[in-house]
Amino acid sequence: MIISQGKKCLVEFQMAEQPLRAGEVAIVGAGPGDPGLLTLRALMLIQQADVILYDRLVSPQIMELVNPAAERIHVGKASGCHFVSQEDTNALLVQLALKRRRIVRLKGGDPYIFGRGGEEAEFLVDNNIEFQVVPGITSAAGCASYCGIPLTHRDYSQSVTFVTGHRKSDETLELNWAVLAAPGQTRVFYMGLHNAPTIVRELMAHGLSGDCPVALVERGTTPQQHMAVTTLLDLEATIIRENFQPPTLIIVGEVVRLADKLAQPAVSGWQRGRCDAVAASAGGRSA
Repeated sequence: MIISQGKKCLVEFQMAEQPLRAGEVAIVGAGPGDPGLLTLRALMLIQQADVILYDRLVSPQIMELVNPAAERIHVGKASGCHFVSQEDTNALLVQLALKRRRIVRLKGGDPYIFGRGGEEAEFLVDNNIEFQVVPGITSAAGCASYCGIPLTHRDYSQSVTFVTGHRKSDETLELNWAVLAAPGQTRVFYMGLHNAPTIVRELMAHGLSGDCPVALVERGTTPQQHMAVTTLLDLEATIIRENFQPPTLIIVGEVVRLADKLAQPAVSGWQRGRCDAVAASAGGRSA
C-alpha cells in the first residue's frame, strides 16, 4: 500500500488523538496478560491517563507500558481477600473524575466478562460521570488459544459457555447443570478452583462422563503459564498434585483433546502429568 507524503494512515491518527477528557473514565480491558494482546486503543489510553486503577490480574509487562507520570492505584481482588472493596472502587472513580483527572480503570481480560465492568459503568452513569469502554481479549479466548484449544470446532463443539465458578461469599454455586452437562459444547469456568468438587459432582450427576477431557490453565499467555490436561474424574487430584493456584481457568469439553496436537509445548506451559487416558483416547504423542 502506497501512502503519499504528508498523509498519515488511520492508525497513526488514532494513536495521536487525545481520547480522554478531564473528568472522564475509561474502563479498559488489558487482555489475559501477554502485552502483545493489548489493543491499540488500550495502549493509547494507558499512556495518556493521569490515574490508573488496576486489578491484580493486569500483568507486570502491561503495567510497564503505562504512562510513567500516572498515579497507580492497586484495587485488586482475590477470593476472600479484597484490597479495596467494589463499593470503595466505585466511589474512588467518581471522586477522581470530579477532580477532573483522566482515569483508566484497567482490568485483566475483558471488563464486561466477569470483570465487574458493568457494575462500575452503572455507578458512573448514576453519578453523571462520562465514561468509555474498551474491550479486551477475554482470558478464555487468549488462554485457550495459547494452549492449542479451539473453543469451538465443527467436529467437537458447536457452542461455548463462559461460566463463573465463584459466587459471593454467602451464595452457593447454583448453575443450570443439566444444560452445562449437555454434549456438543465447551464450558469455561472462571475462578473455579475452590468449587472444583462441586463442578465435578454436578456435571457427572447430570450425565457428563468422568472421562470428559479437562484443561487447567494458570496465568495463561504469561511467562508463568502452567497448563495440564486431565479428565473430569481426575480434576480435583490434578489440581492438588500440580498445585494449581488462582487465576486458573478450567476448560471442560472434547475440544481439549486437540491440545496435544495443536499446542506448542515449549511455550504453552504443558505439563507431563496429565491423564494417560486422555492422551490415549486422543491418539496423541507424549508431551
